[in-house]
Amino acid sequence: MPTTHPYEENTMALRVPKAELPAEVVETMTERFGTVPEPLEVMSHNPKVAEDTFDWGQMVEGWSVADASLKSFAHMAVASLIGCSWCLDVSYFQALDQELDLAKASQVPRWRESKVFSPLERDVLEYAEAMTTTPPTVTDELVARLLAALGPAALVELTSVIGFANLSSRGNAALGITSQGYSSACEIPLASRPEAAKKGAASAGSAA
Repeated sequence: MPTTHPYEENTMALRVPKAELPAEVVETMTERFGTVPEPLEVMSHNPKVAEDTFDWGQMVEGWSVADASLKSFAHMAVASLIGCSWCLDVSYFQALDQELDLAKASQVPRWRESKVFSPLERDVLEYAEAMTTTPPTVTDELVARLLAALGPAALVELTSVIGFANLSSRGNAALGITSQGYSSACEIPLASRPEAAKKGAASAGSAA
């Protein structure tokens, strides 16, 4: 059963109470995740929204043109920048489940300071953050490098994954949904985002 992960304290209470779920849904989610994901519990006040969002997430997971590691790193970068500890927590757990490189995945919150990422991975992480800031700071040069390295199909997929990560992370953050400790199953602790980066992200996010 997941427990609160030490890297991120839960400092926010749910802003919308949990909905009561059917017993079969609770059983299915518990078998899959160890506990019922809080976004599902909160969003189930509107079953259609909850169902469609879950289905969309399943479809996103089924895309297979772009490299899985790059998409995982990008999703984690978005969650870290926005401050969605739930998305960061579950994405790191999914990286373990997909047998991705946890030594790299664990460093995503501090990727600018870390030396473990390749030039392409750093471009992907920069792209994820550039798409997430307000207004977006994506440059022609960055897209040109990614296009040359990935090809148009994979770049379109990566862009859509980052867009979905923004939807999930911003929604969870707004509703007060925080880490459920899924990543406590990972042997390598998830790094914390540097304080200077947190301040910079806050300034970028408030820009108009």
